[in-house]
Amino acid sequence: MDWPHDPDGEQGSEGMRQYGHAVLAKKIDEEEDFPLTAEEYVEQYGDHPIRIDFETVVSVEEIFEHVEQEEFADFVEFHQELGRAMRENGYWFYEGADQFVDGSA
Repeated sequence: MDWPHDPDGEQGSEGMRQYGHAVLAKKIDEEEDFPLTAEEYVEQYGDHPIRIDFETVVSVEEIFEHVEQEEFADFVEFHQELGRAMRENGYWFYEGADQFVDGSA
């Protein structure tokens, strides 16, 4: 797919490699963009690349195919629904701290 910008470039990750949820959240202004509909978000950013892991890049539109909520009243609702959609559909790979420690400390 031809992306409108490099997912690892300044426009895609603000100068550093950022992944998934962080990139989606940085596209909106918490103070000014709510309420926000999923349709408005996809209309504006649907063809933008989102890096999921070191080798996978998908479009915003592809992620939003799994978003069930049509409108978000605030930033918290947006985060929660995107997090749910991403975890349930293989776009979220963080396993939690308990995956990296044995718990015996």
